[in-house]
Amino acid sequence: MKPAWMLFLSLAAIAQAAASPVGLWRTIDPETRAAESLVRIVETPAGLSGRIERVLDPAKATARCAACGGARKDQPVQGMAIIEGVRRHTSGRHWDGGSILDPKNGKTYKVRLTPLDGGKRLEVRGMLGPFHRDQFWERVE
Repeated sequence: MKPAWMLFLSLAAIAQAAASPVGLWRTIDPETRAAESLVRIVETPAGLSGRIERVLDPAKATARCAACGGARKDQPVQGMAIIEGVRRHTSGRHWDGGSILDPKNGKTYKVRLTPLDGGKRLEVRGMLGPFHRDQFWERVE
């Protein structure tokens, strides 16, 4: 039988993994509360990255990022990488240090990802200087 402290450490490791931003998320428009897309966040050597797997509105499924610059200019939004270089903060409570792209306006923001409700929801904070905007995404898997 395992000592109680080993069981506690095992449960803590499971809880930690469950509260990770890695997974598939349903993005929610903060104004309309409508589901917009599915974003898959994965761990890479460069940190967490996220890609739009599917645009949920069939009328927007073939949308292109007209407002984007550089290599993303006029590229399909579906399949586009929008989160890059995010790493776990030393506090262990959130992930930051990377960027997030808003395909609606083509702007890139600093990002902070904070799992909530045991990893069922994700607070996504885009920051530009002293200003920020939050979205709350729902875990799909």
